[in-house]
Amino acid sequence: MKLRLPGRRDRAETSATTAPDASADLTEQLVRASGKGRPTPKRSEAQGRRPGPPPPPPTTRKEAYKRMRAQQADRRAQTRLGAARGDEAYLPARDRGPVRKLVRDVVDSRRNIGSLFLAVAGVALIGTFVPSVALRSYASFLLFGFFLLLVVDSFVLGRLIKRKIAERFPDGSQKGRGAVWYGITRATMIRRWRFPKPEVPVGAKL
Repeated sequence: MKLRLPGRRDRAETSATTAPDASADLTEQLVRASGKGRPTPKRSEAQGRRPGPPPPPPTTRKEAYKRMRAQQADRRAQTRLGAARGDEAYLPARDRGPVRKLVRDVVDSRRNIGSLFLAVAGVALIGTFVPSVALRSYASFLLFGFFLLLVVDSFVLGRLIKRKIAERFPDGSQKGRGAVWYGITRATMIRRWRFPKPEVPVGAKL
């Protein structure tokens, strides 16, 4: 009985047998890499994600000017929205930085006497035009008393801002120059008119 040694033909048959398995594994890997393992998106969704063709260049000076104005208005709207939500990239220099963000949160988390300034000033202004001398005196007394409360509340707010800055940045890495005046100025505005918009509710613990 002769022993048959594996030759070229046997190796070829072995390679032919294992080749489909290797190619099948490679195909499966390519399919997974290409993302075919998830459902095929709808045609409308694919077209929605596909960028459209660029607009044709303007043919007249009036059209070019109109398009430039539209682009400027769009950039201004994006800048205004970004600044309103407190995005650092769109904020002016006086509102940037972690210290100013902390000051805004401190002011927005408390009820401030200064937010009543416009209402009290309006009442006092109307009172000055009333013919009654007694009512004019009451209006002046109201305005004077409000200013006293405003000074006291601003003093308390200033100390609170300094304490919060010292607690949050004990190493002094962040400059708090002008932070107290920045907070007092914001506190004199009505809450819904503040800019950037408040990000913390009244009574929030900081």
